[in-house]
Amino acid sequence: MAAGAALRAEDFERFRDLFAEIAGELLAPADLTRTLETDGALEGGYISLETARLLENEVWGQGFPAPLFIDDFEVEQQRVLKEKHLKLRLKKGNARYDAIQFNFGTQPGNRTRAAYRLAINEYMGVETPQLMVEHLE
Repeated sequence: MAAGAALRAEDFERFRDLFAEIAGELLAPADLTRTLETDGALEGGYISLETARLLENEVWGQGFPAPLFIDDFEVEQQRVLKEKHLKLRLKKGNARYDAIQFNFGTQPGNRTRAAYRLAINEYMGVETPQLMVEHLE
């Protein structure tokens, strides 16, 4: 969520101090730490178009986000698209999965732990399941 405000330069310090005071009253210490909450691993058989469609048809929003799964993968291929997106081919057991991370930070090594959402990739009229990576370790 976002908000905007216009301030006179001479009022900035007062605004900053009052903002910090109110935030200190409203936020719990846990709100100020970076955490990643997931729904755990998604069993390989459920990484499918059928499951992706079921998830797409649900209503998600603030306070009720779409499932975020996490698992360990072998990285078979990776390449950078348009200098800011990371396209991956991941492997777990005998299964291979296409994945993408938009605005990535760092590239993984040969193995990675990925937090992802299951989505549908449509390319030239063909739909395939795709892992939308939100975080890589």
